[in-house]
Amino acid sequence: MVLNAALLGFGNVGQALAELLIEKQNTLRQDFDVELRVVGIATGSHGQAIDPGGIDLRQALELRRAGSSLEALHSGHPIDDPFRFLADSPIDLLFESTPTNVEDGQPAYAYIFGALERGVHVVTANKGPVAFGYRELAALARRKNVGFLFESTVMDGAPVLAIGREGLPANPILRVRGVLNSTTNYILTRMEQDELSFDQALGAAQEIGIAETDPTLDIDGWDSAVKTVILANVLMGADLRPLDVERQGIRHITLADVQAARAAGECIRLICQAERQPEGDVVASVTPQRVAVQDILASVTGTSSIVDLETETLPCVTIVEHDPGPTTTAYGMLADMINILRGRHLTDILPM
Repeated sequence: MVLNAALLGFGNVGQALAELLIEKQNTLRQDFDVELRVVGIATGSHGQAIDPGGIDLRQALELRRAGSSLEALHSGHPIDDPFRFLADSPIDLLFESTPTNVEDGQPAYAYIFGALERGVHVVTANKGPVAFGYRELAALARRKNVGFLFESTVMDGAPVLAIGREGLPANPILRVRGVLNSTTNYILTRMEQDELSFDQALGAAQEIGIAETDPTLDIDGWDSAVKTVILANVLMGADLRPLDVERQGIRHITLADVQAARAAGECIRLICQAERQPEGDVVASVTPQRVAVQDILASVTGTSSIVDLETETLPCVTIVEHDPGPTTTAYGMLADMINILRGRHLTDILPM
């Protein structure tokens, strides 16, 4: 089958996805009988291109890395608006990887809603729309009989949501506990192992490119809160928003705090947790905590992430992702596409 797709967002993740689609084209053809044709690419600052006959991904990557506009690849009247881009793109599936808005999930929510309304499958790496609109978007996808998958929103390419979706049937998840933000874990690790101050460790994270110039979303716990909400809502049937999460970041953590924890046989981690209460409600938090070095969450250092699922039948299911990057995030999107084509739609299985 021929599958027409568009990439909305062509930053680090979008470019890594394009490279992966090139690399896996023979596998898609031979193992899944899919001839993937990218007919549209939209960027925030390097133009937009639509070509119903297919866009040369290698050429698109060359243009993007040279800082040139993608408009040279466009066929038809000029496009300068993402909504017009989506309306004009003849697609079966949308890969969405625009920047996350932790305040309300817009405008990505509107992009995804519009695509689903048209009967287009959606794969997104964008946390915002899922954190703020999972139930609505999932219900719309069900009504339109299309896929809406978002594995890459929590732990890049690690199959956290897929395990909850397909690996734990009739086995309610009672508690989710993890370390989900690479930047804060790297900072705390450098403070712990190299005795750097918070500011020095943050500077080191910025030097290697894992922390933004303005690291607020990471160090104040917003990124972790959004991911915790996704896990709670999708895997536990909660109906939370990021502001419902008790949240405290790591900005106030000092080297003295880290040293005191180490002297006590402990370390500090930014712990994400969602737990079902006896009355049935789910309560979520993101807080720096001292954990014993024997605790499995203490074992994850640097940019790695971990999540521990406590279920009704299995005491603990633990997933660790080591040193993620754009390619691992892109892989999660590729896996989502394949799972949609295999009919494994998230909204048919997870609790609402």
